[in-house]
Amino acid sequence: MKSKSNYFDAEAIANQITENVKRIREKIEKGAIDAGRNPDEISIVAVTKTYSSDVIRCSHMCGFDAYGENRVQELLEKQCEGAYGTTPVHMIGTLQSNKVNKVVGKVALVQSVDSTRLARRISKRATELGITQDVLIQVNIAEELTKSGLKPGETEELCAEISEMGGVNVRGLMAIPPIPEKDDSNFKHFLKMHKLLVDIRGKKYDNVSMDILSMGMSGDFEAAIACGSNMIRLGQAIFGARNQ
Repeated sequence: MKSKSNYFDAEAIANQITENVKRIREKIEKGAIDAGRNPDEISIVAVTKTYSSDVIRCSHMCGFDAYGENRVQELLEKQCEGAYGTTPVHMIGTLQSNKVNKVVGKVALVQSVDSTRLARRISKRATELGITQDVLIQVNIAEELTKSGLKPGETEELCAEISEMGGVNVRGLMAIPPIPEKDDSNFKHFLKMHKLLVDIRGKKYDNVSMDILSMGMSGDFEAAIACGSNMIRLGQAIFGARNQ
């Protein structure tokens, strides 16, 4: 028999995650309706950084759309353990060029493309595999020195370059704005992201569909939805406090 300290109550964890996602969906529905949008257009990516495979397996039927991992090694280990089941997985953290071959073809979406070099490596690997890898362009919308991503003014140029590459499809944009000091503090960044997406979509580049705007996390997803986000990335709001 397992000791009490090692006891793992899968049913209780699954029930708690289901309740968390239900509350999130209610907030999404209200926010979307208030903004004149269809709540069904908004997908939830459950960010599983540091959460164990056992916890992730408890969440398979809890009502979100994809898992998101920040670290390549963690993603690969959890895939080998069957943690994600049949739910799509997104790479949402920084992807180094030398790890591209480990990720392309194993995730539904790479959300963190931020350079021509990385895009070319993804294109090369996807072409070798005979597939098309969906990606998002990561934008450093507040131009913070400590964050990855392109400056807003550089984004369209990269999209134009990728439009000439094989094996890559730009589905949209992703951003990680500053930690919000109050509920509406990131509105200006979210609105800027939405405008950028619409402007690039209007150019009608090949391989650039611009149908996903991934922005909004546990502390600001309601503001992001009000500004046009249709993909939010939530970790602690779904799973509770992280294991460090």
